[in-house]
Amino acid sequence: MPEKLWEKNTPVDRAVETFTIGRDREIDRYLATYDVLGSIAHVIMLESVGLLSKQELNALLPELKEIYRLADRGELLIEEHVEDVHSQVELMLTRKLGDAGKKIHSGRSRNDQALLDLKLFTRAKIQEIVRLASGLFTVLQERSERHKNSLLPGYTHLQIAMPSSFGLWFGAYAESLTDDMLLMQAAYKICNRNPLGSAAGYGSSFPLNRQMTTDLLGFDSMNYNAVYAQMGRGKMERTASFALAGMAATLSKLACDACLFSSQNFGFIKLPDSFTTGSSIMPHKKNPDVFELARAKCNKIQGLPQQITLISNNLPSGYFRDLQIIKEIFLPSFDELMDCLRMITRMMQEMIVNEQIIEDDKYAFLFSVEEVNRLVTSSGMPFRDAYKKVGLAIEAGTFVPDKTVRHTHEGSAGNLCNDRIAALMQTILDGFPFDKVNEAENKLVDK
Repeated sequence: MPEKLWEKNTPVDRAVETFTIGRDREIDRYLATYDVLGSIAHVIMLESVGLLSKQELNALLPELKEIYRLADRGELLIEEHVEDVHSQVELMLTRKLGDAGKKIHSGRSRNDQALLDLKLFTRAKIQEIVRLASGLFTVLQERSERHKNSLLPGYTHLQIAMPSSFGLWFGAYAESLTDDMLLMQAAYKICNRNPLGSAAGYGSSFPLNRQMTTDLLGFDSMNYNAVYAQMGRGKMERTASFALAGMAATLSKLACDACLFSSQNFGFIKLPDSFTTGSSIMPHKKNPDVFELARAKCNKIQGLPQQITLISNNLPSGYFRDLQIIKEIFLPSFDELMDCLRMITRMMQEMIVNEQIIEDDKYAFLFSVEEVNRLVTSSGMPFRDAYKKVGLAIEAGTFVPDKTVRHTHEGSAGNLCNDRIAALMQTILDGFPFDKVNEAENKLVDK
């Protein structure tokens, strides 16, 4: 059997081969389990339309499931000179089963096979990200409630502005995750449509049953138009990358806050010593390296949509090899974001909050607006007159702050609305059809 699915009798120049294969043999290991999963659904469908015999199907399924288990353990290796994971799986089947292994490619192209692998991979990784982000959300909400009465300076222009609280700070990032999760759900829904059967982008003369593979793989629906299914390559990755970038932006901002707040100039939070690193020259240093690295990794992920756009934005309809390069930047980004979610969740759980921040006199002017509002409500003084009176007292050095904060409206320090934010998050989580997908996949591999 040729080592490449398309190879005939004329050998390809070695330099051309190396350049065109690129990192596929390495990167396709991300896709191995999903490639086999798609092949299981495909051969079941082929037998149903008469392109495989029942005997051939019965021989193929156990072998495919064994390859799946090998890939699931991370032990499926793409051999030297084998081009990609598709070729490796077909080669392994043909060695074992002969002609039956050669028949599994009937009615599909590497184009729709790669599209399917990418979609199955992406929806699985989104499920992992949703689980981790949900865990971080729970930690942030718990800490918001625990520290709802712990005051914290609020800033505009990096100048002290108004009283905030740790309840507001933790809760703000929890609510930010709800918007990130909504965008993630939109990406999931776009991803969760079946391209298999679109072949090279123009369908097939075989009597394929695309609805069967859609159902077997737990997709919501198929990409109906074969040309559009192929046009979705690059578009799906770009859409998902925007969702990754949105969540990365939340984590990056949180990490930046934590770096500032843990510095001696602020002293708002403290990390356990075991969560910090030291300096090779300064014995006193305790560096928030986790937050700094998370910030950098998340900023890198925020550049992903632009990279994918620049690779794919001037391609006409149809398949082009340019799209291969997207895999190299897209597939590893999920693991990077998940690493950041895990580490930031641990940091949020363990950080120590300074409960006495506001006692420092340098924060006295935080309460100037509180005094303006007190004058308005207690004496009926017009707001602008009250503003001027407090401003003149500050200029004269006679302002004495009342550090009692009386905020009661929705979303303020005295009314965090954490229960409503939790309900919003639950509604979003309930919109992911993970159970249906997991049941379909587990049934295919007898889990």
